[in-house]
Amino acid sequence: MEVQSEASNYAVISEIGTGAYGTVYKARDLETGKVVALKKVRLHTSGEEGIPMSTLREIGLLKHLGQLEPQNIVKLLDVCHGGMTGNNEMSLTLVFEYIDMDLATYLEKCPSPGLQPSKIKELAFQLVSGVDFLHGHRIIHRDLKPQNILVTCDGHLKLADFGLARIYGFQMALTSVVVTLWYRAPEVLLQSQYATPVDLWSVGCIFAELFRRKPLFCGNSDVDQLYKIFDVIGLPPEEDWPEVSLPWSSFRPSPPRPLENYVSGACPQGLDLLQKLLCFSPDNRLSATETLAHGYFQEGTSQASASEASTSSSQSSAEGNSQGSNPEMVCR
Repeated sequence: MEVQSEASNYAVISEIGTGAYGTVYKARDLETGKVVALKKVRLHTSGEEGIPMSTLREIGLLKHLGQLEPQNIVKLLDVCHGGMTGNNEMSLTLVFEYIDMDLATYLEKCPSPGLQPSKIKELAFQLVSGVDFLHGHRIIHRDLKPQNILVTCDGHLKLADFGLARIYGFQMALTSVVVTLWYRAPEVLLQSQYATPVDLWSVGCIFAELFRRKPLFCGNSDVDQLYKIFDVIGLPPEEDWPEVSLPWSSFRPSPPRPLENYVSGACPQGLDLLQKLLCFSPDNRLSATETLAHGYFQEGTSQASASEASTSSSQSSAEGNSQGSNPEMVCR
């Protein structure tokens, strides 16, 4: 792994958040003056683990993707050694472009009555475009959720946090513990085989959340999450049930409910798209490419204008004034 510079080249401005492996900071590049995001990963030198596999995976994928200059993937700018701490820990610092906020914060800050339909369509198009790019390069993100999707103050969306992402193969065995519970596809909850359709289920959940400004399925366990899902989309027929340890008979029969009961404000094409994303069978779920071609993106706000938004520069976020970032400017 190439270490490009020293962490001392960056001055911390403020803490953004803390995760399992370290802390993310807003910082300034002392050489260029640009605002960046530092992800400091703690390394326990006394143990045998070394650099967490999720961090190595994230670095490898982002370096690979960075060579392709994708529009809807966060940019990894630098990797540097952070030195030792008083707790006998080393830190590795990943330097990313600074993005104003994540999608969860963006939705929280958006005033009532919420996002305009055209803005929802624009964000959804960028989200699916990013997923389509990943899948086109044989990468499953596996942890799509609003907290891992970044949005600039001018509405440019980028996918982030590739710690769980995997480059997939036709015969690849994949682990079952992926994706935050509320955005987990049924095949993951049932510990069945899965592939790229898991990302499209997550996209469907996030698409609904753009309208609702709150999650669609809020279970507190794998089984409870399945109950929440079947309460909305209905229990699938027994012949569609995968060969898993949890039997189909564990769930009470329930018919599908109208999605407009849960997603107010969605047009008929939007509801149709949502239904085809929140499909129990991964074989019947739309792919990312099929989603981009859906009629929802062809009516009203054109696909071309959404594409233009996804390729727009995120120059305004370079100044890093997150306190001044307000979705109201794009919600009106």
